[in-house]
Amino acid sequence: MQLVFDALSLGSLYALVALGIGLLFGVVKVVNFAYGDLITVGAYSLIVPSLQSHAQLYVGDFPWPLVVVIVTLVVTSVALICDLAIFRPLRSADGATIMIATFALGYFIQNTILIGYGGLPRIVNMWPLLTSTTDFFGARVPQLQLLTIILTACLLAIFVVFLRYTALGLEIRAAAENFPMARAMGIRAGRVTTIAIVMSAFLAALVSLILTVQTSVIGYRMGAPLMVFGFIATIIGGMGSLLGAVVGGLAVGVLTVVAQTLLPEPLRGFRDALVYFLIFAFLVVKPRGLITSAQGGERV
Repeated sequence: MQLVFDALSLGSLYALVALGIGLLFGVVKVVNFAYGDLITVGAYSLIVPSLQSHAQLYVGDFPWPLVVVIVTLVVTSVALICDLAIFRPLRSADGATIMIATFALGYFIQNTILIGYGGLPRIVNMWPLLTSTTDFFGARVPQLQLLTIILTACLLAIFVVFLRYTALGLEIRAAAENFPMARAMGIRAGRVTTIAIVMSAFLAALVSLILTVQTSVIGYRMGAPLMVFGFIATIIGGMGSLLGAVVGGLAVGVLTVVAQTLLPEPLRGFRDALVYFLIFAFLVVKPRGLITSAQGGERV
């Protein structure tokens, strides 16, 4: 049971990242490789920048609803500014150009953080109650793990209901299926894109909070590894499928935890190499992922 909860927790974290990537890809067909850096922005928004490392104001000391609102507003604002300044002018550009732009944006965000906060990791102790453990089916599970699993399940259910049973959700699905046709039918493309960006940024903010509480350490490249695993999870699940993103994230999390647990001690350093090899073998057999849509658009 301990292995099950560890795998579900890590897989749920990857699934949240994959959901954020998949939402944006579903509407504007852009894989934002700077998404991990938005997660980093959320973590650093907990600290007011200072020239002296010991002189810090911890936003994490505020009541938790206020912390969630502040981090979400910061990440959403940065995401919308990036869309306005970079992605909107490149809407008609080819995929390679946009991909290079996302990499450039990621490095820009990292270097901006370096200027404001320095390169040394920062310690952020926040919400210690979530790090306490509880007995659950014979396993000692941190409450943060349970919260991550429950959050992922609830958010997926909310997104499914929103996309299937609301008028705005229908517009988003139509734009994901055929963006030019949706515009021709009178759907406001700008509004649909903005909503997708806001939803994706909200997920990035949640991931940044979970990761910060889990590790208590933030660094200017902390979101990059999550972006890699989230992107892999999106591909495994099927580009454009929210359910596929969750399934892919859980699959990557299970593979990672099982490899870490079952590999002999001398081989555990090769855990990620083994995980990547298994993913490569899976994609050779099923290159379109587990759950596919007609045109790579959103299908829940």
